[in-house]
Amino acid sequence: MPWILTLLRVTVTPIGGLMTDQDSSEHVFAKLSPDFILSAIEDNGLRCDGRILELNSYENRVYQIGIEDDQPVIGKFYRPQRWSDEQILEEHAFSSELLAAELSVVAPEYNEAGQSLLTFEGFRFALFERKGGRAPELDRDENLEIMGRVLGRMHNIGASQTFKHRPTLSLQSFGFDSVEYLCKNWIPSELLNAYQSLSSDLLSILEGRMASVSALKQLRVHGDCHIGNVLWRDNIAHFIDFDDCRTAPAIQDIWMLLSGSREEQRHQLMCILDGYEEFMDFDRRELALIEVLRTLRMFYFTAWLARRWDDPAFPKGFPWFNTPRYWEEHILHLREQLGVLQEPAIELFP
Repeated sequence: MPWILTLLRVTVTPIGGLMTDQDSSEHVFAKLSPDFILSAIEDNGLRCDGRILELNSYENRVYQIGIEDDQPVIGKFYRPQRWSDEQILEEHAFSSELLAAELSVVAPEYNEAGQSLLTFEGFRFALFERKGGRAPELDRDENLEIMGRVLGRMHNIGASQTFKHRPTLSLQSFGFDSVEYLCKNWIPSELLNAYQSLSSDLLSILEGRMASVSALKQLRVHGDCHIGNVLWRDNIAHFIDFDDCRTAPAIQDIWMLLSGSREEQRHQLMCILDGYEEFMDFDRRELALIEVLRTLRMFYFTAWLARRWDDPAFPKGFPWFNTPRYWEEHILHLREQLGVLQEPAIELFP
């Protein structure tokens, strides 16, 4: 999930400010007080100047921390029990590999002992260089081509090795597991039958569509490549937050950049691939997965909100979730997606 730098506040901010007074002391992230964060950073050899700015992040906790006589750093404190050390280190190694190849990615910094994954009193965290920027304007063809070139280079490197510990994007984890969790714990009883029937139809279609292209190349990808994870500055796309990197087809890093009508998405795809194929071949069969992956994200995102609902940051950040209207609209959007899936897959040349 994205973490975005905003320069609205420059003094010490209440850490855990997304939490309610009632619940903040009950959650594991409540331990991240200003004193705790400063102590963690200084325990690893830096001298803080006392300034802390909480950045927009939900899955983990991310802060900009002022450093005496130097530029601020970004500290990312990992959610406990989500990733193993090996999985986090693979994330770090992948982004560092991309950085070494002169791609503009925000990779973790290594200390004098060669460590990127740091610990302090039970928390694991990493430090990153601060990068400024804004969201890319993807209504401009030249910007889409730039994004395509970067992704082509990234995937060329991603295909050179394999992950050993990071997960693979699968129908089971994103689809079936998400639906099962929601049905057991969250769908209102009056909507449960409709949701079960609809999700069953959708998963059946997704299963058939994925089976029809099962021989597609799998590679290391960013995994959560939306505009919130790209900082744009001086016509350079700086990719951040590789927290969801995994093994998947290349289209996983492309489809989230598409929006609008079918014709608009076709045009956007052509611009992206014009840049992408300067560095990496693209298998056109992957176009059949665009709406498959969009549907899986709809299931997964909803289940993600539900699984994290005990984190006080989520009820405050997503107040519309878990209301009767939300579930009605969620089912409506899934029905609309069912109609989209029954149409032919998008093609570059009609």
